[in-house]
This record gives sequence, structure tokens and C-alpha cells, in this order.
Amino acid sequence: MRIIVCVKQVIDTAARIEIKDGKVDGAGLSRVLNPYDEFSIEEALKIRESKPGTKITLVSLGPESFSDALRAGLAMGADQAVHLLDPAFDGLDSLAVSRLLGKAVEFIGFDLIFCGRQAVDVDMAQLGPALAVYLKIPCVTVVTGLEFSENWSVAIATRQIEGGSEIIESPVPVLLTCQKGLNQPRLPSFKGIMAAKKKQIEIFDADKLGFVTPVTTNEASTAISTGLELPLSRNSVEILDGSINDSVAKLVKALREKEKVV
Repeated sequence: MRIIVCVKQVIDTAARIEIKDGKVDGAGLSRVLNPYDEFSIEEALKIRESKPGTKITLVSLGPESFSDALRAGLAMGADQAVHLLDPAFDGLDSLAVSRLLGKAVEFIGFDLIFCGRQAVDVDMAQLGPALAVYLKIPCVTVVTGLEFSENWSVAIATRQIEGGSEIIESPVPVLLTCQKGLNQPRLPSFKGIMAAKKKQIEIFDADKLGFVTPVTTNEASTAISTGLELPLSRNSVEILDGSINDSVAKLVKALREKEKVV
């Protein structure tokens, strides 16, 4: 079985974010493999353990620093990695990225594709479903459990829904986006880390994928960001003491005079 895992490098969620010129200033901030992508890699590794001969390929589109995320996935146990790297790819939105990833995975060949539920930096959860549309294959999102038929031709996925879960059967090939709870990602071993350093990451550039740089930015992106700002700081919490009647009176007064909502 040929498994593709799409991965992304993101700013560490513990990092302190600053906005500069309407954009996130990532200079000097620590970066990590997207946490939801770790569930994807772990699930691919579990499948390989059950089905010998399975090959796991990591694919990522982003700047040169994204190779660190690919190395992290290789250290976990993936077989090979492909980096979509070209200045022509800078500034593309999720739709254009999905289209390019689609070209890459078709070139590599696949039976199964895993994506994280979403990237924790932009939280759009668009890439997986959009990629499936481009590839014209089924897509099951927020998967929390996964099994296969005896001949591996049907995926039986448990997915999270509001208030519970549902089970969906899909023929293979299929794209699955992975949710927390699907598995417990393993930590890379020292042997895996050393082996990952020696593995070569293959580069796919614009020429290899037949990508033509758009004439204008508007043609490159269907979504245009007009700016970002940090949320307003919240006032300190005030605890209202006294009887219920006194507390209600204080609350109404605060809502009227401080918050201006009544």
C-alpha cells in the first residue's frame, strides 16, 4: 500500500505571538510539526505494521524551513519525504496549495492519503477536503478510529460529529483527516533521529509540477488577507460577594455602567 501523509510546520502554540504590519511576526519563534499531522503519521505507521510492504511518503509545501517538519516525520518512521519548494509557491492560499499537492501526490502515486484535521496556525481545515476534490476521491474528516476490510479495499472510519460519532465505509483510495483521539503518536527513537538525518528529501519545483506563476496576486489566491490584530485584552475578573439579591444588583450596575450593555 502507498500512503501519502501531508504535513506542515507551524509556530509552536506555546510561543508568544506578535503582529507586525498586519501579519504574524514569526521571527525567532520556535516551530514544530503540526500536532494533528502527528496523528496522521502514527496511523500510517500502524498500517505499515499490519500490512508489510507499505510505503509511507511525507509531502509538504512551504519554505526551506519546512524540511525540519519532514525530518521530524522521518524520525518517527516514515520511509521518504517530498518537499514542494520554489519561490513561485510563496503566498498561495489553501486552494492553490491543495491543487499543487494534488499534482505532487498524483506524480508519486497513492492508495491512501492522510492529513491532519487542520493546521493549528490558520485553523481553516480546508486543505484535506480540497485535495480530495482535486484528486476526485472520497474524503472522510475528523477521523477518530480506523479499520479496514480483510482485503484492504474498504476503509471503515469512525468520525467525530456533534454530540457523538458516526461510522463511514469508503472504498480505497480515500483521503482521511485525523483528529485527536485516533491514536497516541510515538516519540522518535534515537536510531530514528539519526536515520532521518541521512535520508534525502526530494525537491519538487514549479517545473516538475507544471506550475505557471500567476501574473497577479489575485490570480494566485482566491482569499486575500487584509490584516490581522490581536484580540482585545480582557479586564481582570471581579467576584461579587454578598447575598443573591445584592450580587444581582451589583451585576446589573456593572453591566450598565462599565460594559454599557444594559
